[in-house]
Amino acid sequence: MTAKQERAVELKNRTGDAHYNCAQAVACVFSEETGVDEETLKKLGAGFGLGMGLMEATCGALCGAQMVLGLMKYQGHPVRKDAAALYQAFTEECGASICKELKGVGTGKVLCSCDDCVRNAVKILEETMF
Repeated sequence: MTAKQERAVELKNRTGDAHYNCAQAVACVFSEETGVDEETLKKLGAGFGLGMGLMEATCGALCGAQMVLGLMKYQGHPVRKDAAALYQAFTEECGASICKELKGVGTGKVLCSCDDCVRNAVKILEETMF
């Protein structure tokens, strides 16, 4: 596990006011590379944790990774191919992209823990972008 992966999981597991959701944790560890301060990245990711707050939507870790992708790759032209590749890599690694499916809601079978979703999102970015 890399230092960025460890730090992202540590941020996600903080409690109280220092807590980061999964999207924030992924995005914030790339503050230096994106040139965006951590507080701004934290604000951008605030609504994406826990599958956009109700587990029905895309995993926050994947949303955070997509935000980083956009900050790193967007130069006035769509980044659809890169976004699709990131999505595909995440779903292959984690088994799904929807929060409740990853957590086993309704099936009882957890495909990927929150910590591992965060680790995997950071790992994929590190392997493909840097």
